[in-house]
Amino acid sequence: MYFDTHAHYCDKRFNDDRDELLGSMPGAGISLILNSGSSLISSRLSLELADKYSFIYASVGVHPHDSKSMTDDTVTELKKLLLHPKAVAVGEIGLDYHYDFSPRDVQRKRFREQLDLARFLNKPVIIHEREALSDTLETIREYSDLTGVLHCFSGSWETAKTILDMGWYLSFTGVITFKNARRALEVLKKMPADRIMLETDCPYLAPEPNRGCRNSSLYLPFIAAKVAEVRVITAEEVAAITTENGKRFFGID
Repeated sequence: MYFDTHAHYCDKRFNDDRDELLGSMPGAGISLILNSGSSLISSRLSLELADKYSFIYASVGVHPHDSKSMTDDTVTELKKLLLHPKAVAVGEIGLDYHYDFSPRDVQRKRFREQLDLARFLNKPVIIHEREALSDTLETIREYSDLTGVLHCFSGSWETAKTILDMGWYLSFTGVITFKNARRALEVLKKMPADRIMLETDCPYLAPEPNRGCRNSSLYLPFIAAKVAEVRVITAEEVAAITTENGKRFFGID
């Protein structure tokens, strides 16, 4: 059984078949899904999905792309949403200097505010980082008391070791099945098994041989198969290990 620790089923690309698709998950071996919020609206919708499906949990947060839309009232509302019993993490939050959809100083301010919220509520955090590694590491070092995961990790072993030494986790997407995924595969070989999580980040980043298609949790076995190949264990072992890791990280019994 698999745990997809980062999905976006609120995305409009699921509007035509969302319930049919999600209803098929338990029968396909997908036992748990974490639906990640990326805005106030998607955080609310994530909690609605969590209420509807017993195997779905939610994270609540505002993505750096939408930092410019945040106000103090947004932070207050996020705090209220995080009191929901199935809101198990703050995220996805972080810094993105690739697109700069929000000014960098605003991104940093709102990132810290949401980290403060996680600290206050004792919730783990889901971190998005793109071309902002130095500022991200500088910031999260100040919050080493939190438990966190860098989602969709594709960085170097040196970066991974910095994160792992903090006691944090790394999660991997279908990107590890791409031909240019050498750095992530090196990390997967070296890192401790109890800190690996799997995710689809669907509808994005479908793994080979489905690259370019709409992604879903049904494609998790392709990601697990690559991890199994790299670590020289079975896909079943990967599924069991990463599901247990995800449950521990999010505090799910």
